Amino acid sequence: MIRQDNQTVNRHTVRRMLRYAKPYAGTFLFVLLLSISTVALELYQPELLEQATNAIVYKTCTPHEIVILGLKYLATVLAIFGLTYGQITTLSVVGQKIIYNMRTDIFRHLTTLHMGFFNDNPIGRLVTRVTNDCETVNEMFTSVIVNLVSSSCVLVGVIAIMLNKHVKLSLAIFSVIPFIIVSTLVFTKITRKLYRAIRARISELNAFVAEHVSGMKVVQIFTAEKDTAEEFEKQSEELRKANIRQLMCFAIYSPIHTILNIASLLILLIYGGKLVSSGVLLVGTIIAFQRYTTKFFDPIQELAENFNVIQSAAAAAERIFWIMDTEAEITDAPDAVSMDHFEGHIEFKNVWFAYNKGEWVLKDVSFEVLPGQKVAFVGETGAGKTTIQNLICRYFDIQKGQILIDGVDVRKIKVADLRRNIGQMLQDVFLFAGDIKSNIRLNEEGISDTDVVDAAKYVNADGFISKLDGAYDHEVIERGAAFSAGQRQLLSFARTLAFKPSVLILDEATANIDTETEALIQDALGKLMEGRTNIIVAHRLSTIQNCDKIIVMHKGEIVEEGSHQELLAKGGTYFKLYKLQYEHLNN
Repeated sequence: MIRQDNQTVNRHTVRRMLRYAKPYAGTFLFVLLLSISTVALELYQPELLEQATNAIVYKTCTPHEIVILGLKYLATVLAIFGLTYGQITTLSVVGQKIIYNMRTDIFRHLTTLHMGFFNDNPIGRLVTRVTNDCETVNEMFTSVIVNLVSSSCVLVGVIAIMLNKHVKLSLAIFSVIPFIIVSTLVFTKITRKLYRAIRARISELNAFVAEHVSGMKVVQIFTAEKDTAEEFEKQSEELRKANIRQLMCFAIYSPIHTILNIASLLILLIYGGKLVSSGVLLVGTIIAFQRYTTKFFDPIQELAENFNVIQSAAAAAERIFWIMDTEAEITDAPDAVSMDHFEGHIEFKNVWFAYNKGEWVLKDVSFEVLPGQKVAFVGETGAGKTTIQNLICRYFDIQKGQILIDGVDVRKIKVADLRRNIGQMLQDVFLFAGDIKSNIRLNEEGISDTDVVDAAKYVNADGFISKLDGAYDHEVIERGAAFSAGQRQLLSFARTLAFKPSVLILDEATANIDTETEALIQDALGKLMEGRTNIIVAHRLSTIQNCDKIIVMHKGEIVEEGSHQELLAKGGTYFKLYKLQYEHLNN
């Protein structure tokens, strides 16, 4: 989002928030009618007090009539209670619907963004956008929109009634208005900056907590608990200071209004008292003026507090809309084609790719993988092996060249079809909180319970699943921490098989596996690879000797290509890598 001046951005942000309320305009209109009815009753109450006071002081009414006035006042109190209850409950329900829609839009948009976006933005920051910031915006919908209108109605009504009763006394009381306006303008300008700072600090703190909770094992391995706690205290202190600055600002602003309120009451007592003593006004009118003066300041205070909420909501919304304005870089081309199945013919033609402009990770890379072949990529760390598998799945788009699958450029294939036909298995298997079934089918309705069980049996995962409490309904905690690395890998195999991919990409799927499970995994891998094109990113050269072709990478370029025996016979880069690793294993 291109930032303009603060005021323009603020107005634009508020307008965008209000768009989410548009579908519920009828409900807001109903609440507004309730609010106006409440305002009318509140403005009627001082009139009843005026009549009752004059009746008691000047004995203009019978006791029975005074009782009637009291009952009318009680009726207004009860009616205001009922109307206020209706407003609050209705707004709360509508507010939750609006935030549900906003939260859903944010998360759906997040799922469309490219991998580079998630590499550049901490998890905690994104979680804050979807949770905390949405709740802050919710407060605006549930307590501000209608209150702004009702407070404005109260102000207009009070001013009109007071001027109607006595112009000079009213103008004397209204002499404090310029001071109210100036203080409110200064307050809103300062709080806008303060709330942006608060939201930024909350985001940073959430990101820190999410990162260090995920990496707690590393923290404890290196006994960095004390340093981590100190850094947390430092960031938490920054948030505390930001909140204190906001509270101090409001603590200064609120007493100003209290002082102005007292000043207006002093004007009423002094000037109004003279008018009563001279017989121009009745005592009851002064009582009514006192209530109207209080009601004059109450909505001003509410408006100030509402501006407070609006500033907080606008600061939160700016960050929400920043995510929603981030365009998805990987999208379907207008002429993208659907492909239900791949034969598995993959070609790289003179491919150049860089994550950062000018820093080439792949340089003029060309190779071909025929349907059903097993092709492995080897090379030092940073050679470009993982980048190749990311480009095949189109997590990033290349800058130059072509990547073809079955003769079709991957940029011309619908993204969903492309990724659904490619099964990718990594060393670090990610399992979601839920149960075994949901982790295998990943909410894909087309995969039945029978398909889940069949896939698990085929890849040898059923053996340990059936022993679990609840079997396929067994609860999986976050990231599958209760399972061994081998068990998590078997579940990933079952997941991949359930989706029936045409192409299989393995990033050393057998690394760090215990001996007991490795035999099961090797057997499962053999079954998975049958009848599919297989791309293998290898770290242990002993696992790829039976591949049809081995491609050796070095600094983003292909330096050798051939079978295991052919490459050893050349005595080149592959031979040196193999010899180094073989000697290391023997030692």
